[in-house]
Amino acid sequence: MGTFRGLIHPEKIETHAVKGVDLRIERGELIGFLGPNGAGKTTTLKMLSGILFPTSGDSLVLGYVPNKRDPEMLRQISLVMGNKQQLWWDLPAWDSFLVLKELYEVDDVQFKRRVDRLVEALELGDKVRSQVRKLSLGERMKCELVAALLHNPKIVFLDEPTIGLDVVSQKRIRDFLKELHDEDGCTVLLTSHYMQDVQELCDRVIVIDHGSIVFEGTLDDLSAKFSDIRRVTLTLSKPVQILDLNTYGKVVEHTDSRVIFEVSRADTAAVTGSLLQSLPVIDVSIDEVDRDFRAWVGSQDAGE
Repeated sequence: MGTFRGLIHPEKIETHAVKGVDLRIERGELIGFLGPNGAGKTTTLKMLSGILFPTSGDSLVLGYVPNKRDPEMLRQISLVMGNKQQLWWDLPAWDSFLVLKELYEVDDVQFKRRVDRLVEALELGDKVRSQVRKLSLGERMKCELVAALLHNPKIVFLDEPTIGLDVVSQKRIRDFLKELHDEDGCTVLLTSHYMQDVQELCDRVIVIDHGSIVFEGTLDDLSAKFSDIRRVTLTLSKPVQILDLNTYGKVVEHTDSRVIFEVSRADTAAVTGSLLQSLPVIDVSIDEVDRDFRAWVGSQDAGE
């Protein structure tokens, strides 16, 4: 009955993927664009790159209206999506590079210089001569970056460029992006669910949820708002009773040689000082503990 009812009188629900997003990005900035799944990050990037047409509002990229898809604008931007590919699956990546060279009207000398530099920086070697389908995920992602950057774009939109990659590949791509940004001075807007990407690359972050911006500022400001708990890890020279520890804070792990506490940010210094004086501590470390992102966003919506 529900199926027939849906065919005759389908229920329509209107969802605003992006609403009230007001931001300005200066030339040469490297911005982290964060938010939970479905927050509107990819939709925003697609609108800024001219793939999607907004139903209202205005945007300018390099002085151009993105959805008009002016060829001059398209020659100066690039979009990399970690879950989609622009390389031909059954062809070597090099063949795709040659096609893109013609599309972007890159001259032979600039093309060779640019590709040689990118291939060397990403340590691809002869991998660009292999069929794309034979490459590992990390190698394919590196080739996708080469394809997106060979025309030396002024603005680079990166949507989850390290998704699904191993730690070593993620680190290599982060180092490459930082080196590229320092040398070329390009503007980069990066979305990622890996905070390590943002911590190593971005000076400013924008957090979006339910299509609206809920935070804009530095990483330190975000950390202060988003993390109100710190984790203190102690390495002990001899065992201590857990009864002696409960007065200092919440014990989340206790072994003969290690104890981990969770304490509030405001009390971290005082608690750590007391622990060092009272317990046989030979090493200590203090780390941030993130609250649930949705809970934090909800507190911002409520005005907390």
